[in-house]
Amino acid sequence: MEKNKILNITIPIETKKSILYKIKKNIKNPLNFFHIVSLNPENLVIALENQKFKKVLETAHIKLIDGVGVILAAHLLRIEVGERVTGVDLMEELIKLAQNLRLKVLLIGGKKNLAEELANCYQRQFPEAKFLGIEGIKDIKNPLKEEEKKIFTIVSDFKPHIVFVAFGSPDQELWIDYHKDKFKNCVVMGVGGAFDFLGSRVPRAPIFVRQLGFEWFFRLIVQPWRLRRQFRLLKFLFLVVKEKIGFIFH
Repeated sequence: MEKNKILNITIPIETKKSILYKIKKNIKNPLNFFHIVSLNPENLVIALENQKFKKVLETAHIKLIDGVGVILAAHLLRIEVGERVTGVDLMEELIKLAQNLRLKVLLIGGKKNLAEELANCYQRQFPEAKFLGIEGIKDIKNPLKEEEKKIFTIVSDFKPHIVFVAFGSPDQELWIDYHKDKFKNCVVMGVGGAFDFLGSRVPRAPIFVRQLGFEWFFRLIVQPWRLRRQFRLLKFLFLVVKEKIGFIFH
């Protein structure tokens, strides 16, 4: 087992403060493209099955520890791990940053009209920033050329500093990476179901439940259709224990 890796994915050791510092630095002196991804047990298992997705995770500029399972696995494997920062929490921090620095923020994806409603809500709450929301693509597994052309025309005209994409993993990360040349000078982050939480379409777990690391269970109760996805948690547990045993007997 390589140092600071879980299932062959490098685990960051950054704090929330250092993550925000890097993002601010990039906004003031932008790279060509700046990608933020989230690491959770489900994504780490998907990366084992999808080499393109694995490469996207490994090459991202910022990796968030977005899942208590990753923290627990790191402790079990005795490797360093950074502070847990969920995608929803970082998105909220970046919205505040947009207000402070008068940035332009583009929201893409989510359910019908949700991105637009959320952008309008943020615009009223944070008038110093500029927000724009678009649904973008109805079926991310089969995007239409006309849909993508419309999105990138808006990106070109609006020139956002921050872009949030809510298509779900791994599709959103693969889509962002494939079109990274269209997101020049942008900080781009896939946020999965964050629009649902922030737009109050789906209730988020109480803070004490999140602190205990059981947000996944709360989401399962609220959205029972997620049960099939939770089987990846069991696979993750099995693979981590297997990695631990292999390390002991190496």
